[in-house]
Amino acid sequence: MTKILYISPENIVGLLSTWKKAHESVGNTCRYVTMFHTILDFPEDICLNLPLITNQAWYLNIRRKLQTHWYRRDPDVERPGNPPWWTPANHLEAFYFRFRDRLWQGRIEKAIRDYRLEDFDIYHFEWGLDLYRDCRFAERLKKADKHIVTHYHGIDLRNRGVLPKMDELSDLVLTNELDLLSRYPRMKYLFLPYDTDQFPAKKHVNTPLRILHMTMNRYFKGTERIIEVCKQLEKDFKVEFILLERVPHDQAMAIKASCDINIDQISNTGGWGYGMNSVESLSMGICTCTNLLPEYEAFIPDHPFVNIDSENLYDQLAALIQNPQKIQEKGAEGKIWVRKTHGVNSVREQLYQYYREAGFIGDS
Repeated sequence: MTKILYISPENIVGLLSTWKKAHESVGNTCRYVTMFHTILDFPEDICLNLPLITNQAWYLNIRRKLQTHWYRRDPDVERPGNPPWWTPANHLEAFYFRFRDRLWQGRIEKAIRDYRLEDFDIYHFEWGLDLYRDCRFAERLKKADKHIVTHYHGIDLRNRGVLPKMDELSDLVLTNELDLLSRYPRMKYLFLPYDTDQFPAKKHVNTPLRILHMTMNRYFKGTERIIEVCKQLEKDFKVEFILLERVPHDQAMAIKASCDINIDQISNTGGWGYGMNSVESLSMGICTCTNLLPEYEAFIPDHPFVNIDSENLYDQLAALIQNPQKIQEKGAEGKIWVRKTHGVNSVREQLYQYYREAGFIGDS
């Protein structure tokens, strides 16, 4: 039996819960530690509820203003470098993280003792972050011959950068973002795992037809253009457009399941292609639209997505609206593809193959 621990700022798309079940289903032990509770209300395992970190809007606004001042650039813009490296921008940012580490230390060390967090075999540091910004916990683990994995999910690497110490300590580096592979040569690609069989196949298209767009960040999704086009489609075709923004996950999933078309993104500014939002709608048998660059289409040539773009978005969606049969066909195609590509068993086996290649586990 292998003991696996995930450490992450938050359980942002429920991924940690999925991994816990995936590892435990084959007899391994898995737990996850989060720094704060996500506003999307995914379940927690060990949540530290640390101060000075959250995804509430007030905190994000303050952080953005400070980063804009400290970095002298838009913090939403990608940093240069392959990979881009994170170091404190100035003495103020360095002081802030030293202060935060000191503030957090008591709560972190108590959790390490109470939950025996040094007794695991493999450690996944999601977003490439330790519990401490100075990476002292990961350093302790490395000295104890533990196996260390860092996993990057997009803006953590693009906009923040890799912490040099975490790069030095990592035995295995993973990502589910295709564009990051060329920016960090050590990376290996892993599809997002998902319980793709939890939803029944969609049997019909609604009248009026329901079009959904979900976003946590309008800039990254191209949301303003999507709203503009879908409002016009509402007038021209009497369809219903639903915009969900930072809505608790259970509520969002109930609404999503009632829709016919899901629009993921058209900008590729927050990452290429698609993410968990699309994985969920494909699992529901919903026709799913996103912008796929040629490189992404080459990577998943058998994909079921309707490839859309900002310039032709109105015509592309209008063509779908006028062809309900195609909407149903793309939904059914998507459900088959997502089971094969993102099903928990296949993704877990790929991860374990990476474990074997890195010498973490033996051949089973």
